[in-house]
Amino acid sequence: MKAEQFQSNLIKLQSNMLNFAYMLTSDRDDAYDLLQDTTLKVLDNADKYTDNTNFKGWVFTIMRNIFINNYRRSARAATVVDTTENLYHLNLSQDSGLDTPEGAFHADEITSAIDAFSDEYRIPFSMHVAGYKYNEIAEHMNLPLGTVKSRIFFARKKLQERFSDYR
Repeated sequence: MKAEQFQSNLIKLQSNMLNFAYMLTSDRDDAYDLLQDTTLKVLDNADKYTDNTNFKGWVFTIMRNIFINNYRRSARAATVVDTTENLYHLNLSQDSGLDTPEGAFHADEITSAIDAFSDEYRIPFSMHVAGYKYNEIAEHMNLPLGTVKSRIFFARKKLQERFSDYR
């Protein structure tokens, strides 16, 4: 495809690309930024386009990949490094409830709730919290992997129901 035809096809796709960008980002300004990034990347890589290939699909794939890469980059940038002495905040979710005194609950309350589970839920859940992988738990308990996963899931649900008033 000649350069003039390539650029003409790209210009014709701009409104479709903007709609797709808006669908991905759900923000007008971000959609325009994504459209601009995609247009530049497509023009930079025009020599990599092969004839008899779906041009629109090729361009939209580039846009989707740019969006995914930007999302991953922003997720990595949002990672917080814990500098506390005992790594207290490590793996603490943003919505932990510890911002307010009434939202905090004691570990002994959680421990007693877990201890109240029957062995079929308590053991796999405790092992999972301790860091064992699903397949290790399944092997230790001589259970199918799906059973272990479902028991851990149900134990989490029971804890969420038990402590729902803390949210």
